[in-house]
Amino acid sequence: MGFAKLPRIIDVDRALHARRGLILPSDLTDAEWSVLEPLLPPASHVGRPRKWPMRWIVEAMLYLLRGGLPWRMLPPCFPPVSTVRRWFYLWRDNGLWLTMNHVLLMASREMIGREVSPSAGVIDNQSAKTTESGGPCGYDAGKKVKGRKHHILTDTEGNLVHAVIHTADIQDRDGAPMVLREIIRRFPWLRHIFADGGYAGDKLREALRRMGKWTVEIIKRSDTATGFEVLPRRWVVERTLAWLNRNRRLAKDFGQTIASATAWLFIASIQLFTRCIARSANHTE
Repeated sequence: MGFAKLPRIIDVDRALHARRGLILPSDLTDAEWSVLEPLLPPASHVGRPRKWPMRWIVEAMLYLLRGGLPWRMLPPCFPPVSTVRRWFYLWRDNGLWLTMNHVLLMASREMIGREVSPSAGVIDNQSAKTTESGGPCGYDAGKKVKGRKHHILTDTEGNLVHAVIHTADIQDRDGAPMVLREIIRRFPWLRHIFADGGYAGDKLREALRRMGKWTVEIIKRSDTATGFEVLPRRWVVERTLAWLNRNRRLAKDFGQTIASATAWLFIASIQLFTRCIARSANHTE
């Protein structure tokens, strides 16, 4: 590729990722809403009709996710705080966010010609501080952080497969079975895991042996390497963590409950899936 072509490619990418015409950068485009709308529950035939469009409800949640603002600071251009919060808790408790992430993961993989169910995954975690709001927390002695760990598993493309949030004092090899135990039924073919040195040892292998046939491949940094080094497979999950952390709500666990923190993490993943699928659909048209 000649350097003369680079400005042309950069201009095309900027136009593809631009969000012009939206009131707020966190708002959904029409193409993104067409991806999300079929996954939301339809209006009930009994009771009062909905007063606020579902699109406004979802965009309010995305605004809070991106900006990291508390509920009471939701601007008046959105539906009332009580309405948005009620829908958030309802979808959190009935598992809608997890289901949407599952469906969009399969759609994203199918879109690029992969099998809908991954056979290998990459696992990693990141510690986040908690606030004075309370709730479960622990001290990560390795990273010197008091809070919780965001333990995630992605496929080899970097798509979020599952996530579990637990206290930061739980070591990597003890937290991994908590993540993998919950995906056995959803993804029965996923049995090979790439991980870093924190997951090495017989303790994790013995725990996974009780859950079925699993293979763990440890990707270690070379002892002779100096400076930054891109490690095979591991860079994918680290990139996903960086993408998720663009949302200020995930930079620190402000919520009291782990259930709410997990819901926000899945909403961030759903936002990534939605934008990726919408852009690919527009590009192929």
